Amino acid sequence: MTTTQSTEVPTKAAIPPAASTAVRVQNAVIKYGFIFVTVALFLYFALSEGSFRESATLLDTLRYVSVAAILGLGVTLTMAVGGMDMSVGAVAGLGVSVAAHTMVVLNQIGTVAILAVIAAGALAGLLNALLIVVLKIPDMLATLGTMFVIQGAKLILVDGQSITPGMTRSDGTTAPGRFTDGFLRIDRGTVLGIPISVLVFGALTVVAWVFLARTRWGRVLYAIGANPEAARLAGIRVGAYRALAYVLSGVLASIGGLILASRIGQGDVSAGTSQLLEAVAVALVGTSVLGRGRPNVWGTALGAVLIGIITTGLTIKGLPYYTQDVVEGAVLILALVFSFTLSKRRTA
Repeated sequence: MTTTQSTEVPTKAAIPPAASTAVRVQNAVIKYGFIFVTVALFLYFALSEGSFRESATLLDTLRYVSVAAILGLGVTLTMAVGGMDMSVGAVAGLGVSVAAHTMVVLNQIGTVAILAVIAAGALAGLLNALLIVVLKIPDMLATLGTMFVIQGAKLILVDGQSITPGMTRSDGTTAPGRFTDGFLRIDRGTVLGIPISVLVFGALTVVAWVFLARTRWGRVLYAIGANPEAARLAGIRVGAYRALAYVLSGVLASIGGLILASRIGQGDVSAGTSQLLEAVAVALVGTSVLGRGRPNVWGTALGAVLIGIITTGLTIKGLPYYTQDVVEGAVLILALVFSFTLSKRRTA
């Protein structure tokens, strides 16, 4: 009597269909959840409020979030190296004061103001880099300290008062300059019907994405954020790259300040104060987009759009401003759940 051996290949233990489906659903929720939420909210407001569907409203929404989005890109760069820049709002506010002081008090043209603002942002980034890289102060503590220093410095610069054209200065003289028409076009002008500030936001998003995702420098930043000691042992100049991230964050924050100065048309001493929380929020929301669990540029851009949709939609519906803060906070908490709770369960 002969026997035959089975030729079946051993297989892994079968996963129950219900469990397999649950895993797939959870992975889909983690990966596409925030994209779905953004689309769903957009459709809800568009279908329930006719004015929300107007192109002018949509462009105004992007224009409104452009400052927070650009600041969020800076925060994203610092998060890529494992840090966090808490001074971006103050740097943006400093940009507003520097722009106003340059044009209104010193009577300079808009180009000089733009260069002065960007230089101020770069210097603020260098200050953060000095504290973090050279003096070894933890990122968040260092940038919080910088935030307070900058907020005080900009008040000293403008003698504690907002700068407006024709204002009487503390020495009794009248400010001779004004915001130039060309400078005001940064936020108020359009190209082919699209606000210039929206075009700047889009261009910087693309540049930041190419930098982080398609260049060696970006890959090095991510490597440092994942394991700085391993990066150092691999011969990477960790300190130099971390300094670069904070300088770029300062420059991006100053560009946001330029847009903000053009928007309000005066040197408001409180400008930029509210931008920090929104910038950090959109960057953190971005970590949950596509389930990546790490800072990424397109996620930050989507986070800004989501915040803009919520703010605009609730405003059109007539809800008080404080309800908007509650909803934005809830969205941020949900993003953190996606990034730090659900994603860890998926990889466990």
